[in-house]
Amino acid sequence: MNQPAEPATTIDVPEPERDVMEYDVVTVGAGPAGLAFAIRLKQLNPDISVCVIEKSSTIGAHILSGAVIEPGPLDALLPGWRDNPPPICVPAGEDELWYLTKDGGRKFPIVPPGMRNHGNFIVSLGAMCAWLAPQAEALGVEIYPGFAAAQTLHAADGRVTGVRIGDMGVARDGSEKPGYTAGIDIHAKVTVLAEGARGHLTKRLVKRFELDADSDPQAYSIGIKELWQLPAGRVTPGKIVHSLGWPADNDTYGGSFLYHLENDQVALGYVSGLDYSDPEYRPWEAFQQWKNHPTVKPLLEGGTILSAGARAIVTGGWQSLPKVEMPGALLIGDTAGLLNVPKIKGTHQAIRSGMLAAEHLAAAGLAPEGYDAKLRDSDAMRELRAVRNIKPGFKKGLWFGLLNAAWETAVGGHSPWTLKVKADWSSLDRLGGQGQPERDYVKRELAPRDRLAGVYFAATEHDEDQPVHLLVHDTEVCVTRCAEEYGNPCTRFCPAGVYEIVEDAAAAHGKRLQINSANCVHCKTCDIKDPYEIITWVTPEGGAGPNYQNL
Repeated sequence: MNQPAEPATTIDVPEPERDVMEYDVVTVGAGPAGLAFAIRLKQLNPDISVCVIEKSSTIGAHILSGAVIEPGPLDALLPGWRDNPPPICVPAGEDELWYLTKDGGRKFPIVPPGMRNHGNFIVSLGAMCAWLAPQAEALGVEIYPGFAAAQTLHAADGRVTGVRIGDMGVARDGSEKPGYTAGIDIHAKVTVLAEGARGHLTKRLVKRFELDADSDPQAYSIGIKELWQLPAGRVTPGKIVHSLGWPADNDTYGGSFLYHLENDQVALGYVSGLDYSDPEYRPWEAFQQWKNHPTVKPLLEGGTILSAGARAIVTGGWQSLPKVEMPGALLIGDTAGLLNVPKIKGTHQAIRSGMLAAEHLAAAGLAPEGYDAKLRDSDAMRELRAVRNIKPGFKKGLWFGLLNAAWETAVGGHSPWTLKVKADWSSLDRLGGQGQPERDYVKRELAPRDRLAGVYFAATEHDEDQPVHLLVHDTEVCVTRCAEEYGNPCTRFCPAGVYEIVEDAAAAHGKRLQINSANCVHCKTCDIKDPYEIITWVTPEGGAGPNYQNL
């Protein structure tokens, strides 16, 4: 059902009495960072009480990544894991890197060092997290899926003291439906934010504590992924193929991945940097174009899609790292911004940071102070510093970016300069401005043919009678300035068809913004790319959202 941007009326409801749960540590997010943190903390001190809350209905249902992982940190966390690996875990085989044109392409004779995957594993990160969770529970960690942390709790002096779970059973107008349940307050000595890229609590805390005062703005890409079942005989388990070039133009950062799994399955996707400048660019459509390329389409023809989804990827790197500690709380994993862009990997960094945070808290009596310095002096940050200039170099175009990447690799990141990172929302050109190329698209024949069909494969579910969780703070801008200056890019950058501009004779300007929030796959792109910064993504009711299968 379609929903207008804002409810016509709201009902003021008095603040309910809330149950309180007490823990030593509460962790927000059951991704690889949050689960690695909980496991390591319990390994070090079984007497510390640890709670992990997760907004998805089941562990792994909101996790989406390529994903090829470096196993070193997992070896350190769970030394015997290879004897009982995750359900999807394929040793990496041959690597290929391609430059594509509309009608063909060339394979690079040499794969860059960071993209060589000998000794690594292709996994489903969602399945891996579902595999990690019971190992954490066996150590005494309490894990609660279906509980969305709606806000942080604070002492009088501002210190973070825990989180509040969102209420269940609230109608769209704010009234209480039958079965309404007030969200509980979870109090903790320390709160660990492991929300992934663009965590909504992290966003607020960064602003409140000015954690980014000494860093560049964070930057992001959007990754769109599908899992396919193919006819027998086409898949080479372990094969890893990446591409750059078409359908992205030379001024747009974009590239694909294609990972061969077992059981005649492949994981494939397309990543678009959200620093793109062309207001007409469509990340979801770019992915579908790539699938119909002559080097890809023959592999997929006759196959079927099993699952699909989209997720923001944090790409700012070393210079965008905010301070990762504050009174009563700390940041780990993608929430902190630790993905290594040239490697196209972040899971090993997430596990590293989670373990490091656990070791720090266990040794410091659960005091977050000092964790920031420890992280910055760790292997995780040394790895990021060495590649800090590679992704920003692509702002000057594909070929400059490749030359710059070769230079930075040759000197081991020891350039005497650090390139600046700018906020993604600020990068869009206005309609008719620079950087709006003619898109040399081809006919799309492979499914899905539109974004709503893609949403079906994400199995996303929201109770439509709940408050809209995509807050547009000034809808007047949408039908006036944004329509004139940018042509409403939210209708193009959202991969799930959430935003529409519809004709409405009763509206002030004859049209209005319509938000189809039930389609949302929680990718956060709108919160990142909106050129006016008037869209805020907040958590819907716990358990809502996509239900990814093996992504």
